[in-house]
Amino acid sequence: MGLTCSKKIGNAVTRNRCKRRLRALAREILPEAGHPGWDYVLVGRPGATVTRDFAALRADLLRALEAVHGPRQKSQDRPQ
Repeated sequence: MGLTCSKKIGNAVTRNRCKRRLRALAREILPEAGHPGWDYVLVGRPGATVTRDFAALRADLLRALEAVHGPRQKSQDRPQ
């Protein structure tokens, strides 16, 4: 998993807050919704990543992963 937050995000304090929020999302969502062997890069967006509601960011990431991998199967239905 990689993160990127350019100077377009803002000053160092704002970029660090953006990265902390993205790391928290990754820790929460990628272990369950990510696929082994895949690399994920989360990109901070100016004006959105820092100010957007955390629940909305979570929904955005889940929607993006579903678009890439398809709908999430229940753990009992997943092939081993």
